[in-house]
Amino acid sequence: MKITYWSDYACPYCYIGEERLKKAIANIPGGEDIEIEMKAFQLDPAAGRHAAEDTQTRFAAKYGLSMEHAARSIEHISKMGREEGLDFRYATTLFTNTMDAHRLTKLAAAKGDQKLTERVIERLFAAYFTDNKELADRDLLIRIGEECGLEADEIREVLETDQYQDEVTLDEREAARYGIHAVPFFAIGKYGISGAQSVEGLEAAIKEVLKEQKEAETSVEKQTQNAPMCGPDGCRMG
Repeated sequence: MKITYWSDYACPYCYIGEERLKKAIANIPGGEDIEIEMKAFQLDPAAGRHAAEDTQTRFAAKYGLSMEHAARSIEHISKMGREEGLDFRYATTLFTNTMDAHRLTKLAAAKGDQKLTERVIERLFAAYFTDNKELADRDLLIRIGEECGLEADEIREVLETDQYQDEVTLDEREAARYGIHAVPFFAIGKYGISGAQSVEGLEAAIKEVLKEQKEAETSVEKQTQNAPMCGPDGCRMG
């Protein structure tokens, strides 16, 4: 089984949703066999390489809120993150362009090692929401990638060229084609689930898809058993 989800490192609900997804999978017997793929979705592709303003000011302007209301909303979201066990410091994040962070993720995914990719994803989220770093800082990205098991020279080569930029853009075009306009968005089997759903909600969706897949396999197996077939000992008519 494979779960695909669209996400951005500057999205607080994506960090929360990703953590809840991991918990949901951990609650399912055999969950370690579930494949997970993160697809890129930049909240602001035009964002600069350095933070232009503090989070509270940006939040208030974006949603048309007073500074006091913005502060309360930011703290409410941070509390949600802390309740999931995350060291969540949304109020002091530094919002920048995330293209290079997504390209680093694509480099990790290209290695075919899901654990490596998961380490990079987790470290990038923590760098933004816990360490409050600028994710457009290429020295930071090289350090994170190297800590996770990638080669510094290879990361540097990717960041100094346009490698994996097309892959990021394709993810975003795919989201648009599916009508995905906000993240996180999870594709679990035939179900599309938007937002940072509860652990219980995600777990229920995964179990339902696994149940449907098992029933489909059983149905195919029964049809095969009853159908005419040929083997080394000859053919039988069912």
